[in-house]
Amino acid sequence: MNRLTPALVLLVAASAVPARPPADPKRDPVDTSFLKRYAETRGFLLGRPVKPKVTPDGKHVLFLRADPATKRQSLFEFELATARTREVLSAETILKGGAEVLTPEEKARRERQRVSAGGFADFHLSPDGALVLVKLGNTLYVLERTTGTVRELKAGGDGPIVDPKFSPDGKFVAFVRGFDVACYDLAADKEFAVTTGGTVAKTHGLAEFVAQEEMGRHSGFWWSPDSKSIAYAEADHTGVEQWWVADPLKPEVPPAPQFYPRPGKKNVTVRLGVKSVAGGDTVWVEWDRAKYEYLAAVRWGTGTAGKAHLLVVIQDRKQQEMVVCAVEPTTGFARRLFADTDPAWTNIPAEVPLLTTSGIIWTGTGPNGPEVQLRNHDTGALVSILVPGTDHVLGVAGKYTSPHGGGRLFLPGHCVSLTAPDPTQQHVRVTPIPLDRSELLKPNFPLAEPWERFTDEPGMHTGAFGEDGQHVITSTTLKQLPRSRVFDAHKKALGELPSVAAEPPFAPNVTVEKVGDFWTAVVRPRDFDATKKYPVVLDVYGGPRHLHVVQAMRNWLVPQWLADQGFVVVAVDNRGTPGRGRDWERAVYQRFGTVPLEDQVKGLHALCDKFPELDRERVGAVGWSFGGYMAANGVLRRPDVFKAAVAGAPVTDWEDYDTHYTERYMGLLPASAAAYREASLLPLADKLDRPLLLVHGTADDNVYYRHTLRLSDALFRAGRRFEALALPGVTHMASADPVVMERLWTRTAGFFRSHLGGPR
Repeated sequence: MNRLTPALVLLVAASAVPARPPADPKRDPVDTSFLKRYAETRGFLLGRPVKPKVTPDGKHVLFLRADPATKRQSLFEFELATARTREVLSAETILKGGAEVLTPEEKARRERQRVSAGGFADFHLSPDGALVLVKLGNTLYVLERTTGTVRELKAGGDGPIVDPKFSPDGKFVAFVRGFDVACYDLAADKEFAVTTGGTVAKTHGLAEFVAQEEMGRHSGFWWSPDSKSIAYAEADHTGVEQWWVADPLKPEVPPAPQFYPRPGKKNVTVRLGVKSVAGGDTVWVEWDRAKYEYLAAVRWGTGTAGKAHLLVVIQDRKQQEMVVCAVEPTTGFARRLFADTDPAWTNIPAEVPLLTTSGIIWTGTGPNGPEVQLRNHDTGALVSILVPGTDHVLGVAGKYTSPHGGGRLFLPGHCVSLTAPDPTQQHVRVTPIPLDRSELLKPNFPLAEPWERFTDEPGMHTGAFGEDGQHVITSTTLKQLPRSRVFDAHKKALGELPSVAAEPPFAPNVTVEKVGDFWTAVVRPRDFDATKKYPVVLDVYGGPRHLHVVQAMRNWLVPQWLADQGFVVVAVDNRGTPGRGRDWERAVYQRFGTVPLEDQVKGLHALCDKFPELDRERVGAVGWSFGGYMAANGVLRRPDVFKAAVAGAPVTDWEDYDTHYTERYMGLLPASAAAYREASLLPLADKLDRPLLLVHGTADDNVYYRHTLRLSDALFRAGRRFEALALPGVTHMASADPVVMERLWTRTAGFFRSHLGGPR
């Protein structure tokens, strides 16, 4: 049951800036029924299938789906032959009416993964597909699919369990208990330790904070293909700054500690070890850890002649060099294979490196941007370009093999990649991988088959593929929330994973198009009157590695509600966002405070020039996280453009954010101190002369509440008038609490109505 806490409103005022007369509360009361429904349904996503996985035999698809009433996710099975769906396992079946209790570690992990539903957060199939592993509370359960029997794994200790997964042979389950890697022998029905000596300051098998939050690496241990060894990360937090998250409403509860490395300060020291599950000493992998501080990815795989390969991806602290190394597991010797470099920064690609019998699949940097490469196992040399940069590569989504064959030299290996005809879309495509090694060694060997596009409709698409090519395509468009359709290996549609989610009461009145140099979105009221001038609200994010203007319905539902209150809501993707080439993306390097805002203003003005209904004299901005920083930055630096702003969870000084994200774009301290000062909002406090509402959750352990407090203090001491709204107990995922979500947007609409007015 959600704890519903009224928001604490802190109104801090000084007389230096005259206030506008408050809005008349009797005028046009705000209808919040949509917000309530949106919040209760988690954006109309509760009840939609998530995390589909094709079983190894290709006969079924397993997936999670939440009950909209209980908000708990259960496990379901779709049969490809009949298109029938049945519930396989639910939290209620296991708990038998009991309450689900999450450990603090599990809560933190779900926060990092942005999971707000209860029940099963994930599930794991055994290699043969006969067993399913789930975790509920702090207990592991194994389901036998044929009999439906659920087996509870006996606890072998008291520590919290994190990151459980089957061994490749299906005989063991490994996980982290407390701060060490443990293993469960399914035949012996017994847990045993793999590593020992782990502590809160020196963990074994856990991904450190920046790995989870910024690198996309949520695991800290990896099984070898023969199930005999485990590679694990040791994260030594000695000397790393420790911050504390307190709940002001519960002063009797001790604050929660967190190691939080900030720019210019000590980072977590990470090393990788390989240890036999049967016992013995750890073999530590040797690389220049003083130069390459970050362990970005670890991959085991099987190469030619069944040989096991262990690859690691490491980065220097500036993140200007990313190196892929081959590791000899018995000695720990790490041999450099290849590297990506950039004078600004390198991006960690998702899902790669992937090991195949043909070579290593990698998303590398080519002359035309990111490209999908095939590289030699032994030397790292480029063998072939599977998808060129001219096809606008977003990344690799996986690989599969199929018994259906290719040609004389081509056996059915396939690489699944994501591409985009423009930055507002994402499509699934499949490229065959040549498997004849003698031909592969020829430079730039041409593929016998053209790549195949699996999606065409404008929108955002992802794919989950089985070992033999059966697959699930999940798609969303401007008119449709996510739907998951099932296909066989020949792309024949077999059915749809059923949804029980509520549908939104309207489709957004949104137009997505390129205006000038920028991709933009314009959301008009559903009762739009072309004869009137409308105040404009800029819905902004603007940060790197994120696209806001995309053809996905959910992005525009709340903006549509806001537009219906008498605004035109617009969005612009500025330089620094992906999908527009290297120079476009790297233009923000050490220029956070200026380039993104300059582009937002240019895009805004281009929209106002094109659409006369937009009143450029009445513009507000609203955003969260980096978008909160942008909204506050707008009223502080460009009060001539932005007449009001709502800044949610804003970073107000980049020296107070984490190392991996900040130093990637801003450089290292003290050498880049000037760039940090230029991007900080604190020195601009005395320039505020527009209405500003700051909003922040006090339990935020990503962008700490400290950010809003520091800006509030600076504004107060500078004698500026502003508003601050603290959300007690709320984390960075403010939308996880339905009451907070509803009240926050109601407050936002009222704030803009008060300071921008309505249509004229």
